[in-house]
Amino acid sequence: RRKDAKSLRDFGIEIVFNYRGEHNPPHFHARHSGREGVFAISPLAYLHGDLTPKAIALVVEWASQHGTELESCWKLARDMQPIPKIAPLE
Repeated sequence: RRKDAKSLRDFGIEIVFNYRGEHNPPHFHARHSGREGVFAISPLAYLHGDLTPKAIALVVEWASQHGTELESCWKLARDMQPIPKIAPLE
């Protein structure tokens, strides 16, 4: 089961955390147009996937503004707790 942080919707990008089986390093998934990428939270890095360079750049820009919140969301997902919304990319 996944939980959507609903943060990059205006760009058609969905940010998700897996509730079960989350493993180190702390990370999140981004989906866009049938593609997916995995991003480490700290240090922020694109780990793997098939996202377009534009989608990667948008996710990195957004995530760089919300690192603390993303770490908190990842911990909540590991504990199977509700994940709060994170502000969209400004």
